[in-house]
Amino acid sequence: MSEIKRYQPQAIEGRWQQRWQAEGLHGTSELAAGDEAFYALSMFPYPSGNLHMGHVRNYVITDVVARVQRLRGRKVLHPMGWDAFGLPAENAAIERGVDPAAWTDQNIASMREQLNQLGLSIDWDREVATCHGDYYRWTQWLFLQFLEAGLAYQKDATVNWDPVDQTVLANEQVDSEGRSWRSGALVEKRKLRQWFLKITAYADQLLDDLPKLEGWPERVRTMQANWIGRSTGAELEFAVVDGSGQASGERITVFTTRPDTIFGASYVVLAPEHPLVAQLTTAAQAQQVEAFCELVSRQSEQERTADDKPKRGVPIGAQVRNPASGELIPLWIADYVLADYGTGAVMGVPAHDQRDWEFARQYALPVRQVIRPEGEAAQALESGAWTEPGVLIDSGRFDGLPSGEAKAAITAAAEQEGWGRARITYRLRDWLISRQRYWGCPIPVIHCDSCGVVPVPVDQLPVELPRDVAFTGKGGSPLAQLESWWRVDCPCCGKPARRETDTMDTFMCSSWYFLRYSDPHNTDLPFSREAVDSWLPVDQYVGGIEHAILHLLYSRFFTKVLRDRGLLGFDEPFQRLLTQGMVQGITYKNPNSGKYIAPADIADAADPRDPISGDALDTFYEKMSKSKYNGVDPAVVIDRYGADTARMFILFKAPPEKDLEWDDADVEGQFRFLQRLWRLVDTAADQGLSLKDGAGGPAAVALALEDIGAGGELSSDELELRRAVHTAIAAISDDLEGDYQFNTAVSELMKLSNAMASHLQGSRPTFACEALRTLLILLAPFAPHLAEELWLKLGGRAATDPLASSSIHAQRWPSADAAALVRSTVPLVIQIKGKVRGSLEVPADADKATLEQLALASDIAAKWLEGKAPSRVIVVPGKLVNLVP
Repeated sequence: MSEIKRYQPQAIEGRWQQRWQAEGLHGTSELAAGDEAFYALSMFPYPSGNLHMGHVRNYVITDVVARVQRLRGRKVLHPMGWDAFGLPAENAAIERGVDPAAWTDQNIASMREQLNQLGLSIDWDREVATCHGDYYRWTQWLFLQFLEAGLAYQKDATVNWDPVDQTVLANEQVDSEGRSWRSGALVEKRKLRQWFLKITAYADQLLDDLPKLEGWPERVRTMQANWIGRSTGAELEFAVVDGSGQASGERITVFTTRPDTIFGASYVVLAPEHPLVAQLTTAAQAQQVEAFCELVSRQSEQERTADDKPKRGVPIGAQVRNPASGELIPLWIADYVLADYGTGAVMGVPAHDQRDWEFARQYALPVRQVIRPEGEAAQALESGAWTEPGVLIDSGRFDGLPSGEAKAAITAAAEQEGWGRARITYRLRDWLISRQRYWGCPIPVIHCDSCGVVPVPVDQLPVELPRDVAFTGKGGSPLAQLESWWRVDCPCCGKPARRETDTMDTFMCSSWYFLRYSDPHNTDLPFSREAVDSWLPVDQYVGGIEHAILHLLYSRFFTKVLRDRGLLGFDEPFQRLLTQGMVQGITYKNPNSGKYIAPADIADAADPRDPISGDALDTFYEKMSKSKYNGVDPAVVIDRYGADTARMFILFKAPPEKDLEWDDADVEGQFRFLQRLWRLVDTAADQGLSLKDGAGGPAAVALALEDIGAGGELSSDELELRRAVHTAIAAISDDLEGDYQFNTAVSELMKLSNAMASHLQGSRPTFACEALRTLLILLAPFAPHLAEELWLKLGGRAATDPLASSSIHAQRWPSADAAALVRSTVPLVIQIKGKVRGSLEVPADADKATLEQLALASDIAAKWLEGKAPSRVIVVPGKLVNLVP
């Protein structure tokens, strides 16, 4: 029996965490025939060393789901691991001279301890870290599966190059001015030989299977569909002409979804990086073109394609012939056309594309309208392009055709006449996985002058990262500078060869980790088919909306490829997806300087001002961030209020998919609620109520009800108590199914505790114990430490019992008794003069006449009608009676 007489989370939480670990309470049970499995998973974190409130929200949500499923009798897999490769560890090595592996392992240990303080029911025996050889051995093995399937290949691709440090930069290492974050040099674009995965081979499957993901937010499915970007249209060829107007032999191929507008094409635009630009640029335009290409090379892809930026371009002096009209039109280059998207060339139709219209207006290019609204004459396009369907005009033999029919007719003519063809294209591009950095998974291939690209033999995996590496941040990848590591013999011919020095994109590691959890100790395969098919797909996946595209899309791609390789037997990795909202903190910002001010520097929260300038500050909620000084350290909250309070606040403050505004007063409110629960149970224990030997359980309650039915009845307190208990069971059970509503579930717990405070003492022990047992089991997923402590206090488990089976977390989720929900009376609202004046308890089966009679005879009517008869009585059975004077 617990000896603690008041709620002290610091005294109980650590003790229960240690005991649960010793008992193996959260271990994953082996699946047997007939077992119902449930896989609950949070997106695993990068081990930065410190948890933030966004982590807490993610992991607590998943933990509640896992705990509820265990209580419902399912075998639950709830693992955790670490997405541990990446730039921060390598930067730490450069800046502080630390070993990336040691730095990462230290951070993992720190974050594991912080996660344990939250009382998460994680099976740590299945922990993985992507930077450990026993994991990335299998990442390399899977890469070789892609290589064998023809889905991994090399080609030249553009990278960000720092000319001072002589190294490749990630996009996030280039600032808004196009400069290196470390050296400050203007970043250049260079071509390097890079590894790709052929995700485009699965574009149709990835798109067509989205409707199957009924448990995913529609927003995420739409984002993925847009990212894949399947477009149906035509490839059309424009012949390049020489100075005399004769075909030069070169052709420019463009893709368009609007072949019906071909007669309106008044120019063609190439990407500045297009291989024909240098060849086709005239001497008169060479200097201008070279300068423009240099300017564009310093822009990111995002800058070049942003909708809110003006589009820039220059003519290169060459012309092409419009294949439909025969007209000669100029050839331009522009920043908004990308070399590796589509064909790297587009036709400009200013009359029927808004971007083209703006570009044409800027550079005085012709605007030729070739589609008019149906039933109307062509109109001057002064304010923008006409982009809607219509009827073709000034389009030769196709005049008069509706634009929909014209698309097919013009495409067919292009195919027949040899200047085009129907084509489906995708916005999705193959996945570039090469990184010229050290802290990543080595790509397991060897380059041999005689044999070409040679896979590292499987029995030589993993290709491990060397530890004797100098980190300077200069001169390219540290691996490329370590000859003792990259110089090897070819596995095929034995001649001197060179190991691949690129490492993999960290998304490679995170695209299959959820599969490894099913069989983490397998030393022969990344996972067995039996294990992975038994546990997966993941039943509930929880993570941020920022992963809606890349991580989730790559994981789906991996799953489909591994299915086709016979390694698993399902199509999609995640059945249900919950994208939790952000955690926001109160934020102070000086509107004049743009600087954020720390709350600790605010002298008067009612009139916040800049402590230096005295300027009035803007006050608002924004995503927690160190740079905005609005973060809340989870450790501080746990030290003061306990993990259960932090969990309850996170769950109660907002629905899980909505943003959450942090409020210290609301945290204090949850702490007070848990204190009330403690006092409620403590008082019951002092009065001799006990849950030993199944007291208050379903069997005991059924027997008591049977005895009462033989010659007695429940008291009014017992009726109200049982109604409250089973209303809570039904409501909370519903809140924890489908679209989770943890906030309303916590609200139902509050209602139940209030009802118990009113009716517990007036009820017989069996029904009082039923209420106590139910309250604690319903509470257990939300506040696991407090529920276990109060369970112990009431004798639900013995203090010295070493068996986890007596834990509250090993009990069974209660079922609602429909009979207990039936009310013999219901509240009836009395409305007089348009306002609610009070209520009556009336028989639940009373008819309209009886309700009218009871309302008129009530003290409420006597007071407000002042002896006068109402002119009209409106009765809504079971709800209200409105007396109209």
